[in-house]
Amino acid sequence: MNMFSVRGRRALSLVAAVVLGAGLLAACGSSDDNTAASGSTIAVEGKFGTTQVPKDPKRVVTVGYNDQDFTLALGVVPVQTRAFFDSYNELPWVKAATGGKGVPSMAGDSINLEEIAKAKPDVIFAIYETIDQKTYDQLSKIAPTVIQSSEYKDEETPWDVQLLTTGKALGKEPQAQALVDQVKAKIDEAKAAHPEFAGKTLVVDYGPENGGHYLIGKNDPRRALFDGLGFNAQDTVGDVSEEKLSLLDRDVLFVEGATKSQMAGSPAFTRLDVVRDDRTLYTTFDSPLAGALSYSGPNALLYAIDVVVPQLSNALSGKPVADLATA
Repeated sequence: MNMFSVRGRRALSLVAAVVLGAGLLAACGSSDDNTAASGSTIAVEGKFGTTQVPKDPKRVVTVGYNDQDFTLALGVVPVQTRAFFDSYNELPWVKAATGGKGVPSMAGDSINLEEIAKAKPDVIFAIYETIDQKTYDQLSKIAPTVIQSSEYKDEETPWDVQLLTTGKALGKEPQAQALVDQVKAKIDEAKAAHPEFAGKTLVVDYGPENGGHYLIGKNDPRRALFDGLGFNAQDTVGDVSEEKLSLLDRDVLFVEGATKSQMAGSPAFTRLDVVRDDRTLYTTFDSPLAGALSYSGPNALLYAIDVVVPQLSNALSGKPVADLATA
């Protein structure tokens, strides 16, 4: 994982550091205005108004943390992406979508307007990021920019809404809907096969390190699969100290970013009933499963369902839970 911030963001709430002089932005002009005048655009609603996206865009740039996972699922390989997981190009569904070539990412962990402008995009996707009006205006001077709607809080757009929004902007709504249907059918199948999931509380402990723990809340895309399977989220969201680890002690605990042996060094952690009863799942940030849950595109979710559902069932039925560090 790109370790710019495992915790320290609300979900992924880094305030984007935007770099570029006003002169370059002005020189770019407003692609949104130019394409709208041609009449060959698709209108996409966002929280700051309507974006006119050119039909059949050839050069796509994604600056949201997971937006590339959604364009790839629709057969569109971005010319540039926002960095998040360093191993993204090694994830199995990414290799399949790109023929093993992967996707290029911009340097650093910020929205670098200069690099974006050099990529000469036809459209920019910035759905999974906290975009303010100023940043939206700056991006829109480079190319029409698709962001989340005002219907959801920043960085809480559901995966299916994100996919359908992306599909609309790319002129691929039927493909997007087909993928939504496929993933939901598989989730429904898993729920039907495992009624024991319903109503149970699953806590996601994200990136525990140096005695710190970050709990992911409901509607965060990184726990979209768990929410979809019928699990409840804990009430507490954000950083939790070692003294308050009892907040993790619910029906199931999912530790993302550390192994069982790494967590064994914390006496407070190992004393939790959910840990002692083997109702805890562990995976490292290097694993495809961690990438799948963090990106939560349709192909990522399909991958994660196959890997994690049997282990969740084991955790709730008293069976041994497999090591997911490489899953």
